[in-house]
Amino acid sequence: MAASAASSLQITIARPSILSTKGISSFCSTKFGGETRKLSCNRLASSCHVSSIQHFWRSFTSTTQKLQKVVTKAKSEADDSRPASVLPIDLRGKRAFIAGIADDNGYGWAIAKSLAAAGAEILVGTWVPALNIFETSLRRGKFDESRVLPDGSLMEITKVYPLDAVFDSLEDVPEDIKTNKRYAGSSKWTVSEVAESVKEDFGSIDILVHSLANGPEVTKPLLETSRRGYLAAISASSYSYVSLLKHFLPIMNPGGSSISLTYIASERIIPGYGGGMSSAKAALESDTRVLAFEAGRKQKVRVNTISAGPLRSRAAKAIGFIDMMIDYSIANAPLQRELSADEVGNTAAFLASPLASAITGAVIYVDNGLNAMGVGVDSPIFKDLNIPKSTE
Repeated sequence: MAASAASSLQITIARPSILSTKGISSFCSTKFGGETRKLSCNRLASSCHVSSIQHFWRSFTSTTQKLQKVVTKAKSEADDSRPASVLPIDLRGKRAFIAGIADDNGYGWAIAKSLAAAGAEILVGTWVPALNIFETSLRRGKFDESRVLPDGSLMEITKVYPLDAVFDSLEDVPEDIKTNKRYAGSSKWTVSEVAESVKEDFGSIDILVHSLANGPEVTKPLLETSRRGYLAAISASSYSYVSLLKHFLPIMNPGGSSISLTYIASERIIPGYGGGMSSAKAALESDTRVLAFEAGRKQKVRVNTISAGPLRSRAAKAIGFIDMMIDYSIANAPLQRELSADEVGNTAAFLASPLASAITGAVIYVDNGLNAMGVGVDSPIFKDLNIPKSTE
């Protein structure tokens, strides 16, 4: 969440305070800009504080009164000075497992922070070769500045599990990986083993987040990508999500939520994003729809994916042109601004919450609207067009 936010996101409706006398149980007709709508007024007095039906009617039908503005605010639960009428993102009592966090500057970390700010307990799965550095940095306080939540407290990670989501079980692991010194000292790190460990430690989870991808030949054009490189991208970036949900679904509570991260390259050509990664993201989005059906029917779990815009994360820098993509987005997106990781984190918190209880099988774009553009308006071809510009 943004630094100015508090421990839960709440929507506050600004309206005049009117004294209450009794409950009203009827249907009232209200007019907003000439359009007549029916408003259920059952128990309205207890929530809106009306002194009488006439007073309520006059306050909403007056031609001089303007429709009150809806203000979205982040508000600390301990702050009693704010209005009481709020719509919170409340994940207290929920437990989340986020796969793919290895540092403090990617989308996975931002999602963990937003879930924690909403009250969820955080469990993390970290790629085995990065586990020692991540845990050491966490223990020595190197991440403390970025652990700060909106209420001033530090995000707590209850447990960090070693994880390599490319392997479903120990039988799948080749000998050269088993004997690799980067895996020495770690055990039970395949997907099925991690799911079983979480079950033994905590019993169940409510939220599953897939925040990992890898394409060993990502810098190669598709025509130059080897079969091995292509299949490796699919395995690490899309099938890994199928495997995670397959093994974690039995320990997910009904009504839970599963979220992954995708990219616009799944449906648009992004030169330089190669090695089969665009295919992997397309597969991930297709799998999201199928998994939403199957997990919804089987366990009442919702499945969605967030198509996030470019971010200067360590993983993205490995591609080599992330700065160029960010500049392109700022120049061409409807909202000309750099995307914040917190905005993706907040979207994930919403999708994980009861407020999104009817949303499943969806690709949610969080990219300042870049996905809606058909052309790059910064091209010299459009220099004579009357393209809207900021008034600031």
